[in-house]
Amino acid sequence: MAGDQLQVLNALDLAKTQWYHFTAIVIAGMGFFTDAYDLFCISLVAKLLGRIYYFDANSPSPGTLPPNVSAAVNGVAFCGTLTGQLFFGWLGDKLGRKKVYGMTLMLMVICSVASSLSFGHSAKGVIATLCFFRFWLGFGIGGDYPLSATIMSEYANKKTRGAFIAAVFAMQGFGILAGGVVAIVVSAAFKARFDAPAYKDNPAGSTVPEADYIWRIILMLGALPAALTYYWRMKMPETARYTALVARNAKQAAADMSKVLQVDIAEEQDKVDQLAMREANSFGLFSREFARRHGIHLVGTTTTWFLLDIAFYSQNLFQKDIFAAINWIPKSNTMNAIEEVFRIARAQTLIALCGTVPGYWFTVAFIDTMGRFTIQLMGFFFMTVFMLGLAIPYHHWTTKGNHIGFVVMYGLTFFFANFGPNSTTFIVPAEIFPARLRSTCHGISAAAGKAGAIVGAFGFLYAAQSRDPAKRDKGYPAGIGVRNALFVLAACNLLGLIFTLLVPESKGKSLEEMSGENEDEQQMESGAPNNRTLPA
Repeated sequence: MAGDQLQVLNALDLAKTQWYHFTAIVIAGMGFFTDAYDLFCISLVAKLLGRIYYFDANSPSPGTLPPNVSAAVNGVAFCGTLTGQLFFGWLGDKLGRKKVYGMTLMLMVICSVASSLSFGHSAKGVIATLCFFRFWLGFGIGGDYPLSATIMSEYANKKTRGAFIAAVFAMQGFGILAGGVVAIVVSAAFKARFDAPAYKDNPAGSTVPEADYIWRIILMLGALPAALTYYWRMKMPETARYTALVARNAKQAAADMSKVLQVDIAEEQDKVDQLAMREANSFGLFSREFARRHGIHLVGTTTTWFLLDIAFYSQNLFQKDIFAAINWIPKSNTMNAIEEVFRIARAQTLIALCGTVPGYWFTVAFIDTMGRFTIQLMGFFFMTVFMLGLAIPYHHWTTKGNHIGFVVMYGLTFFFANFGPNSTTFIVPAEIFPARLRSTCHGISAAAGKAGAIVGAFGFLYAAQSRDPAKRDKGYPAGIGVRNALFVLAACNLLGLIFTLLVPESKGKSLEEMSGENEDEQQMESGAPNNRTLPA
């Protein structure tokens, strides 16, 4: 098999870590920085939107988004992301990674700005316009998942490929952090300029008219990092693996990588033509051969990502309990609108700084020594343990004086999500499928994850409501309660651990070795390609 490897691909696999690797990480990573900023910043301003557009002078508490409106505002971008992952994943294999990469970025820039300029004569009009543009923003963000992962995996060497892809994904943590910091700075500036009374003292005066600019500025600034990256994305050459193995242009692949690696690389057009004629490089996504060779792997990547995101995006279930318990966010009627944005942003920034960001970079540090399989299995195991640790003595944790333990358990759960399956489910689908289907399969896996995110963020928001009407969020029906919801989430993590057994280990192997693209007819007929072996 080694003899069948194209020289251009072998040069990439064996290349020492060079400047172009870090350039690719930054270019792809800034897309993920923007993705995270745009997806998560809406949660920072949702309360403000409720105060501005759903104000009720007769209510003892500030206006809030009704449950269906809240679900739409927060969830419409997820629906767009799911659709974009499937569409741009497929398009990335049809047209090439580079051509589609610019489309997704421009869509993100345009829709970030348009979201901030949402207009209407009524609350419904503004919210409907906001939801429309956030759907298309999510659509662009969705394309960034399969394309960034695929481009980075096809550029990287096989020794440190895992760390490079993980570093791209880790930029998501900085994006979440940046969203919080921007919200703090903007709200602090407005708070210093426009002094307003608390809601309980003056309901109408607690939300100054200028507060409407705050959420618009926060949303609009999401366009900035994407716009700054566009030029560099357009300068990146197409990946050699797409050019050689899919477009079958050996001359262009060799020329592009000779320039990038600064070495002379032979064209080998004859070898490209021979590889293209093999059955291993001709079957389609819906063929029996794909099901035989990669069906179990696709089931493994989709189910683990789906189950992980149910748990990961359910974190808002008990954030409010934590924030209220340790007095990070006082009762809403004791604050004005701008103060509430500031407090929410500060709390979420601290959570991101302590629990979210470190886990990503632990993955970067250890993935190429521990391996993907071990990290994912470990992550699901500890998430299960800590979720049960929160659920079983839930009443103990919510008793006054025990809140610090609750915060620690909560932080550890999401540390092991990020130093675990939240990172590996993004990495593995970019490594184990053939080049002509790689972006598509990653898009399918990511879309399954986003379906899990929708279940976690909104299904559990309803499910976790208390049976006691006094403890229930306004407008929501009775659910199973937070404690029982935590038991269900622990079960999801345990299932994720089991389905991880279907995912192969790709540490230290070339992409062609994992996908079987270099196999000859005899190896195919033997029915035992190396990538079907489950990790020990």
